[in-house]
Amino acid sequence: MKHARVAYKGCVHIASERDGKLLLPDGRIVEEEEVVWLPPVNPGSTVFALGLNYADHAKELDFTPTKDPLIFLKGPNTFIGHRGETKRPTSAKFMHYECELAVVIGRAARHVKRNEAKEYIAGYTIANDYAIRDYLENYYRPNLRVKNRDTCTPIGPWLVDASDIANPLNLTLRTYINGKLTQEGNTRNMIHTPDYLIEYLSSFMTLNPGDIILTGTPEGVENTAIGDEVITEIEGIGRLQNTIVSADIPLIPIHL
Repeated sequence: MKHARVAYKGCVHIASERDGKLLLPDGRIVEEEEVVWLPPVNPGSTVFALGLNYADHAKELDFTPTKDPLIFLKGPNTFIGHRGETKRPTSAKFMHYECELAVVIGRAARHVKRNEAKEYIAGYTIANDYAIRDYLENYYRPNLRVKNRDTCTPIGPWLVDASDIANPLNLTLRTYINGKLTQEGNTRNMIHTPDYLIEYLSSFMTLNPGDIILTGTPEGVENTAIGDEVITEIEGIGRLQNTIVSADIPLIPIHL
């Protein structure tokens, strides 16, 4: 089943999909364009992100993948929902998308074995984890200015129940800029898989319900420009739409 968090007429609802529309808990059915899409999971919990988790992407960036997962944390203000706007710094020369499978934790996990990890996954969604490579400073990447900027991680539209994804390690990922296919890969090419990451992280810290793991992106990243419409798509999960706008537009954070 697919779930979404949306704002409609002043209230936040957990909606489900019904024939291409949104079914609200009170039974009303509304069009996708009538709501404000929020991140499907409240990103106030811990969000982990993987760097260099696809060998082909590491190669295109001229990096060597690390033996252990290269993990960093993301702040809540980086996240926006489906159809949201991402602000591009006017001085940036290279800001690229990253289509990523996002794994949402369903229950507290501590010292979880790899073969049990799937029991702790609530579901999956899509993240587009933009990177501004102008600000990359050293191997201990990515630093805060590369990956923790406000509005630079669209996520959604749907949280798809884990039981509805037969094999999360065989999903096609695609990215389109203004309708043109620019990236295509498959989750089978991950270096560190979700079950391993849950085992690894839970070996030294507790994972809580609502925590999110962004699992990295394959090769094929390209620069984006102000005005671009970017769609990141993962098989069986959906299509996440996002528009690039100028950072000169004032930002008014809304916490819902």
